Amino acid sequence: MYNSKISELLEEIAAMLELDMQSERRFEVLAYRKAAMTIGSMQQDVGDIYSKGGVAALMELPGVGKGIAGAIKEYVETGHMAKYDDLKKRYPVDFNTLTKIPGLGAKRVFKLYSALKIRDLADLKKAVESNRIRSLEGFGKKSELEIAKGIAILESGHGRMVLGKALPEAEAMVAKLRESGLVGKIAIAGSARRMRETVGDLDILIASKYADKVSKFISSMPQVDSIVLSGPTKTTVRLRIGLNCDFRIVNDESFGAALQYFTGNKDHNVKVRQIAIGLGYKLNEYGLFDGRKRSVGGPEEEDIYAKLGMQMMDPEMREDRGEVELSLKHAIPKVVQTGDIKGDLHTHTKATDGMNSVLEMAQYAKKLGRQYIGISDHSKSEYQAHGLDDKKMLKHLAEIDRANGLIEGIRILKSSEIDILKDGSLDLERKTMEQMDYTLCSVHTSLNMPKEEMTKRVITAMESGYMSVFAHPTDRIINQRRPIEMDLDRVFQAAQDNGVVLEIDAYPDRLDLNDENIIKAMGYKIMFSVDTDAHRTDHLDFMKYGVSMAKRGWLTAGRIVNTMPVEKMLAQMGR
Repeated sequence: MYNSKISELLEEIAAMLELDMQSERRFEVLAYRKAAMTIGSMQQDVGDIYSKGGVAALMELPGVGKGIAGAIKEYVETGHMAKYDDLKKRYPVDFNTLTKIPGLGAKRVFKLYSALKIRDLADLKKAVESNRIRSLEGFGKKSELEIAKGIAILESGHGRMVLGKALPEAEAMVAKLRESGLVGKIAIAGSARRMRETVGDLDILIASKYADKVSKFISSMPQVDSIVLSGPTKTTVRLRIGLNCDFRIVNDESFGAALQYFTGNKDHNVKVRQIAIGLGYKLNEYGLFDGRKRSVGGPEEEDIYAKLGMQMMDPEMREDRGEVELSLKHAIPKVVQTGDIKGDLHTHTKATDGMNSVLEMAQYAKKLGRQYIGISDHSKSEYQAHGLDDKKMLKHLAEIDRANGLIEGIRILKSSEIDILKDGSLDLERKTMEQMDYTLCSVHTSLNMPKEEMTKRVITAMESGYMSVFAHPTDRIINQRRPIEMDLDRVFQAAQDNGVVLEIDAYPDRLDLNDENIIKAMGYKIMFSVDTDAHRTDHLDFMKYGVSMAKRGWLTAGRIVNTMPVEKMLAQMGR
């Protein structure tokens, strides 16, 4: 897919244009940022869109005008973008990486380059280690320490990619291989099938009688940058997005066993193999064999578990967290599935920082089979997202009411993502919040508060009586920003005491709460919601990431409010 690279180029163009901010360029910066966001979170390959529909098709994408469409065309056809190349001569800095560090916008990054010739993360790290940043005007010791923390976060995720960026690449390659006619069965395996929040590489399993042809086809796919290894049973490639992908080719009789073998984590697989040994079998990627080396299972994954007397469990659960022991008792819980979700409680529109209207969001949600959608645009303190004050919010709520009258088959709910202020108060007046069907509340500012102060801040908001859902509770951004520090046990207890729902934010960069915190929270009498935090229509497709995180936390549908019909859901939240 071209999406990741093109999005990075457009975002970096925006950063470089921002440094040259004449008034007429302000809208150009916003246009490139909007287009970068559109393309970076698309599941469909922008290269395919261009090849099928040309520049006209590109211009139908939100935020993509004629000039940007031309730049995309140029990159797809030549691998270069002239505007980017020209700007890079003036600003030879890795803005995409450095601006991921909290507190470093494009202007501050360029100031570091101008003063200290810092071009990339390695240069920045050296400058921090030698204490050269603290002496710069506008920085200081505290800024230098925060930059050091940001570097540590980026390096902790080195080599691992957010699932929402890697999985679409794997899915696109699977689709192309299916279309080739060369494969019988094909599936994504490994950590991507378990839907881990980040992956270090990709694994794709193929059953085919045409191994040589499959290997040649793989090498010709546009996602592939280079061939690392090519053989009759395994081809390893380096993808353009910066990950390796292993393609393993087996026969039909071994496909199920191989899928089982290459899905679970190491500890899960060791335990399953030990069970097989205890029953007198041998289990490997080629099949399940008895003492006389006869195959007794292999074509279907389900048959492997059944032959071992085990209950089949969802791939997301295969992390050795007790699922093997429960499967032997046939006591695996029936975890939530995407089809159980009836509504989405966290979405944004162009009233604040979204890209589509209320009606457009509702129409797309209806197309996905949702029964309701909550519009939750930002409150005023989130000024970067063009948050709404009380007067504008009331006007927006009235617009939602009007939109409800223009569509049938789905209910549009009135909400807002309301900032929890530093003292624990909420960012809108009570009379405004009382006009809503429910509220989402979240922390967006003063993220470095001490643990005790942050805990009190969140609990105070929960005790206000006006918080329905605690949105993306730890406020982390994967590989970019650490979770806020708070006493989760006290927060979960307060959520239980005050009937506050905890969100599992499905946006791929967040996935918050994560699986470990979901498991921890399940020890309390708490309900959850799984929401997309969508900022445009196709972000509503992110629901699968949130549901998979819920599966990894072993959540059943009965613990998730938006698996309920709308009136029951609202009643559950005290509305």
